[in-house]
Amino acid sequence: MALAGIGLLYLVARATSVSPEPLTTTPYLSGWMPQEHALSRFHARWYPLTIIFLAFDVEMLFMYPWAVVVASEGPNAIVEMFVFLGLLMVGVVWAWREGSLRWV
Repeated sequence: MALAGIGLLYLVARATSVSPEPLTTTPYLSGWMPQEHALSRFHARWYPLTIIFLAFDVEMLFMYPWAVVVASEGPNAIVEMFVFLGLLMVGVVWAWREGSLRWV
């Protein structure tokens, strides 16, 4: 059974291996010939912006449950949320000063 599993993994890896050659077929619905390999790397300048997006996305995950219980928790919950938002704003100011929000 283990040999069958290893053989299946080998066949799948062989069938889905990435070719080092650039694509020669026309791309789907684009009309342009491919300029580089389909799995080429993207520029690293998008990494900090992606991290900022994820931070604010996770912020929204925390704010929805907070909005449900804020009335029952009282003013302490409001102070805690403003501290959390303040920490996020410190991160945005830091990213701004580092130049992560420049698009050039």
